Amino acid sequence: MTVRKNQALLTPDEKRRFVAALLELKRSGRYDAFVTTHNAFIVGDTDNGERVGHRSPSFLPWHRRFLLEFERALQAVDASVALPYWDWSTDRSIRSSLWAPDFLGGTGRSRDGQVMDGPFAASAGNWPINVRVDGRTFLRRSLGAAVRELPTRAEVESVLAMPVYDMAPWNSGSDGFRNHLEGWRGVNLHNRVHVWVGGQMATGVSPNDPVFWLHHAYIDKLWADWQRRHPGSGYLPAAGTPNVVDLGDTLKPWNDVRPADLLDHTAHYTFDAA
Repeated sequence: MTVRKNQALLTPDEKRRFVAALLELKRSGRYDAFVTTHNAFIVGDTDNGERVGHRSPSFLPWHRRFLLEFERALQAVDASVALPYWDWSTDRSIRSSLWAPDFLGGTGRSRDGQVMDGPFAASAGNWPINVRVDGRTFLRRSLGAAVRELPTRAEVESVLAMPVYDMAPWNSGSDGFRNHLEGWRGVNLHNRVHVWVGGQMATGVSPNDPVFWLHHAYIDKLWADWQRRHPGSGYLPAAGTPNVVDLGDTLKPWNDVRPADLLDHTAHYTFDAA
């Protein structure tokens, strides 16, 4: 069984293996396919039309399936690798080991955001940005520049306390747990972290930055935490809702899995801490 660990607790060997698997997926071209998929759904998901990966109830099951597929790709390179998660509510500093040269590298330089150290820096030659929104071919970050503070533990707890998964109008204007976690309303959790990292993370091609996977692994863990706290509250909507994915509808682009199939993560992996 795959165990997803807090990135702060990874051993040096676990970090090395995770980075090596990322670099191999990039070299083979498989990595960029994930970036392309994510960007297509960012562009296509709208409040008043079909929405699958974002601004919608299926934000959480869609990304759970997306991460599962990516984790399996990593494990095809190295079976020992699991996706770590970044608990940004407690690991909040730009001096965190997450941003060290032996792991993800640090923030970008001031003039253009280019990441200058670590395995994904342009100077290392192993991480060209091929799926992009502009002409820049290097990984960019601006940690803490656009928003100063990452979400706090108290803000996370306030969202985990919400008893209803989602509600009409089932988009970025909705109340409920999903939309407050996604960040279109309230204290803004998920979206704020993307903007805090900056660079490609603040765009539809956010998976170009490997921290995307650690961020979303934590979002996935928060969903699991919420489910455990509210066992009587399930995924909504159940059926017959225009433009969104109901509990029994299949998820694009895979078309072979439903939110109902993705509610229990323990069929695929566990977390190192509940």
